[in-house]
Amino acid sequence: MNISTAFSRVACVATLVAVSLTAQAQVPPPPMSAKAWLISDLTSGQILAQGNPDKRIPPASLAKLMTSYLVFEALKNKSISMTQTVRPSESVRSVGADESRTFIEAGKPVSVHDLVYGMIVQSGNDATIALAELIGGSQANFVNMMNHEAKRLGLKNTHYVNVDGLPDPQNYTTVADLAILSARLIEDFPEYYPIYAVKSFTYNHIRQWNRNRLLFLDPTVDGLKTGHTEEAGYCLIASAHRPMPNVPGVDRRVLAIAVGNTTERARVQDTLSALNYAYQSFDTLRVYGAGQAIAQPRIWKGRANTVAIGVDKDTFVTLPKGLGDKIKPVLEVRAPLIAPLAKGAVVGTVNITADGKQVASFPVVALQDVPQAGILGRAWDALRLKFLKK
Repeated sequence: MNISTAFSRVACVATLVAVSLTAQAQVPPPPMSAKAWLISDLTSGQILAQGNPDKRIPPASLAKLMTSYLVFEALKNKSISMTQTVRPSESVRSVGADESRTFIEAGKPVSVHDLVYGMIVQSGNDATIALAELIGGSQANFVNMMNHEAKRLGLKNTHYVNVDGLPDPQNYTTVADLAILSARLIEDFPEYYPIYAVKSFTYNHIRQWNRNRLLFLDPTVDGLKTGHTEEAGYCLIASAHRPMPNVPGVDRRVLAIAVGNTTERARVQDTLSALNYAYQSFDTLRVYGAGQAIAQPRIWKGRANTVAIGVDKDTFVTLPKGLGDKIKPVLEVRAPLIAPLAKGAVVGTVNITADGKQVASFPVVALQDVPQAGILGRAWDALRLKFLKK
């Protein structure tokens, strides 16, 4: 099972939970020097703490997360391949000596593999431009693709004007949007996400180290992206995965975002403190396993009288330490249930409360198909329903 839960799938829950979880926590969030920051548990999809989540910020190289998303999409759809050879255009010559570079050369063949690693590990603007032109035909068209994808993913406060995040007044995002994009990238492309954990990459006989220092400080960190310009300050999105107690084979994934730090050291300290805070001050529990039956309510006009209902995926909830034994699931079924009913159809909701406060909500689905009964069976149930409604 992929342990990361798509952030956008539970965004409505996370929004509700953000303040209450912080308020219930036994330990307050660590002091953060970043201008905006966010801590979330991607396994449950819940925001644990945040500061200025909707403040517009310049993305710097964090914009390359969207570039990566589109590149991974193209790889997955097989419109490009890692072994494909590219001849970069003259556009790569525009990358300045003060910018991050992979040191590719205009007209000199380079593989998509090397461009992808150059963009992710070395944060090379030249590699990013070459990939954008390969997929979009031009940088301008690729930027349009980035903005279209931002809307599709639900990034409400993000706009791109270039592929590499260089300063521009119309180049902006928020940490709330970055959290959604990061979670979707991890969730949607598990086959390519491990590239973010690569510590160094050599191209053109030049070895460069990944700028995410947490990869070298914490073995549980496996991503995600750094960024820096004078306007944006020092930025870092970090993700870690650690074993979940009492759930063999499942890791708990946490995301920490800090942007606008004044030094590289400060962004490392903020994100490391945020990750440790999430693991030390909160527990993530598995509420239901995939396919686990929660109830067997009555179903009408079907070949069966009851239907097993439950969740189609493992469901998790994150709570402040000490509240794990206080969770209470409350099931709400959309009665009456009428056949035919297809397996996977949403039939209700289970709300999770702790200490009287709602902390999560999951859709409940039918775990089996229930075909319609015959004419006599349907007529009999129709009559019974009519009397029940009186």
